Amino acid sequence: MTHTNRALAISARLAIVSACALGVWSSWRIARADHFFRQDTAESLRTAIRYAPDNSEYYFRLGQLDQDHADELFETALRLNQYNAPAAIELGLINELNGHESQAEGLLLHAANVDRTYLPRWTLANFYLRRDDIQAFWTWARKSAEMPSENIGALFNLCWRVSPDPELISQRLMNGDPELTRQYLSFLLGKDQLVAAATTSMQLARTGAPETDRASLFSVIDEFVAANDGAQAISLWHELSQQRWVVADPEIPNNPSFAREPLHVSFDWKLQMEPGLHSWPGPSGLETEFSGDEPESSTIAEQTVILAPGKYIMKYAYRTKDIAPGTGIHWQLLNAKTGLVLADSPSLSCQSLNRVVLPFSVNPENSLLSLSLIYKRALGTPRISGTLVILSIELQRVP
Repeated sequence: MTHTNRALAISARLAIVSACALGVWSSWRIARADHFFRQDTAESLRTAIRYAPDNSEYYFRLGQLDQDHADELFETALRLNQYNAPAAIELGLINELNGHESQAEGLLLHAANVDRTYLPRWTLANFYLRRDDIQAFWTWARKSAEMPSENIGALFNLCWRVSPDPELISQRLMNGDPELTRQYLSFLLGKDQLVAAATTSMQLARTGAPETDRASLFSVIDEFVAANDGAQAISLWHELSQQRWVVADPEIPNNPSFAREPLHVSFDWKLQMEPGLHSWPGPSGLETEFSGDEPESSTIAEQTVILAPGKYIMKYAYRTKDIAPGTGIHWQLLNAKTGLVLADSPSLSCQSLNRVVLPFSVNPENSLLSLSLIYKRALGTPRISGTLVILSIELQRVP
């Protein structure tokens, strides 16, 4: 190897060693800066900046802690990284507070331009509301709704301050996104806006998913029932059936032979479990065991039903074992709101299969009804110790 080639090789090795040393030094400085940054105090952040003076995030975090120099620190953070939207937002809010509204607006619009997530849009909606620019407020409120966060209840509350009109808010914000719809439904229920919730729940039934939304829509149905609004309750139930979110029978009541495990909703059976009284549905019907230690009064099974005015019959089939006549088990149909009894069956007691037909009438004031299988210990009788099997029950309209 010539002297010249040897010199070049040595120079190359020195360059490589220098580059490696520089890399190690740079990595060490970055690691030290990160160490002090993670301590998250004003003093540690200043130290981190000395090690990494071009890191925008360090200046931004220090600006959040050092209020006396916040504007300078946010300006530096934004100068180092124009895409640091949080820095632009904080600097914009400082300018607004100091009366520099034009500069504030420009910074907030810049943040929304470089970061198309929820926070910059939400901040602009608030900004324009404070400026009493309602048209711009609705523009940015809608843009916020296009990129919803995990919880945008605050956005709906802001809209409610502008106009407590559920229909107007729906027109301005709703865009068919199921996540937005389910959050708006939750907001409406929190505001006790059941009428508006009816429309929104229908939308969710058409655009949502059973896995995520069925339970909440069951709760909406239950709320309608509790408010004595049978029309809205049954409309939503039919929509869920049409969308195949539920298996619903054409007969009344639903699940008339107890063949399926009941759904947790008013339009299916609610089975009461108490000490000494246990019920379970299955292919042979509803079987209930009484141990003799059950309460003196309890509802074994219950379901909400809606019937149009007219004449009806209650048809049910059952058998019992070791249950004496007149001991207090009976079917009862009553007005869900007033408690007025429309039909009350004889006491259930029969060792063999027994089929019973009970006529009754429904007037226009009694469309929302509660069908219940009840045990109430009759005076002078001991508590029941035996078995009841309900094979089926059906409410049929007659001419």
